[in-house]
Amino acid sequence: MEKQSQFNELFNTHYPKVLRLCKGYFNGDSDLAADASQEVFIKVWENLDSFRNESSLSTWIFRIAVNTCLVYLRKKSIKKEIRSDQFPNLETENYSPEIEEKLSKMYACIQKLDEMGKMIILMVLEGMEYSEIAQVVGLTEETLRVRIHRIKKSLTQCVQK
Repeated sequence: MEKQSQFNELFNTHYPKVLRLCKGYFNGDSDLAADASQEVFIKVWENLDSFRNESSLSTWIFRIAVNTCLVYLRKKSIKKEIRSDQFPNLETENYSPEIEEKLSKMYACIQKLDEMGKMIILMVLEGMEYSEIAQVVGLTEETLRVRIHRIKKSLTQCVQK
């Protein structure tokens, strides 16, 4: 498969997932998430030829996405833009006010997690296999399952407050 068509397929398959992952990192900020997602796929394009098949392509793309989001968060100018009172703009999606409120609470609670916890739960919410998440974050699957259980318990308590 030529590089362009392989890239197009990867982009079409993974862009929505990467965008949602980034939205989780940026407290629902769609513009910032779109910028970061675009940067992720620029990196994918630039490095596609050097991909060594040591992991699946989706694991590789998620690793790039996580690293890109973390770099964005560390930039001072970006940090100033991310406020805890900023919630997802869901006007373009068909959500009820109740669902919007629950999503806003969930984003706020996710922001309170440590970096590793945030990374893990956002990939869980994407429906990634535990084995794939374990590869991205560098944990054993057993350790990952324990972390996920603790994160879910913590999020449940946070959302119910």
